[in-house]
Amino acid sequence: MMTAPKNRRNAGLLAAYPPAQRRRLGELRQLVLDTAKKTEGVGTIAEALKWGQPSYLTTESKSGSTIRIDQVKAEAGRYTVYFHCQTDLVETFRELYPELRYGGNRSVLLDAGEKLPEAALRHCVALALTYHVRKRKAK
Repeated sequence: MMTAPKNRRNAGLLAAYPPAQRRRLGELRQLVLDTAKKTEGVGTIAEALKWGQPSYLTTESKSGSTIRIDQVKAEAGRYTVYFHCQTDLVETFRELYPELRYGGNRSVLLDAGEKLPEAALRHCVALALTYHVRKRKAK
């Protein structure tokens, strides 16, 4: 399992963010890519810019749902990982990880001043990257 080279537009976008958010978003990006490598059936991850946000897609395997990351512009020091709002992913995450903060049915909210909840986020990302595979098996 491999990942695509870093998208230059994503790198340019992240470079414009405040230092703390840029560092945390870089960590979050690496977490997504590392999780994809370690998750069976995901394959190559494509990095793209969707809705002006760094996005990660399972274009090769079509195994999962798009993941996006961004700063929260209205809240200094906050950043987020977005999941498709028409899935049950965030609802599932809420059941598994009630200690995380959520933005409606579409995101996990994070604070640049706090340690990244790595184990929980790796699991959430793996579930998103294999969402379609699980749905196909459930049919």
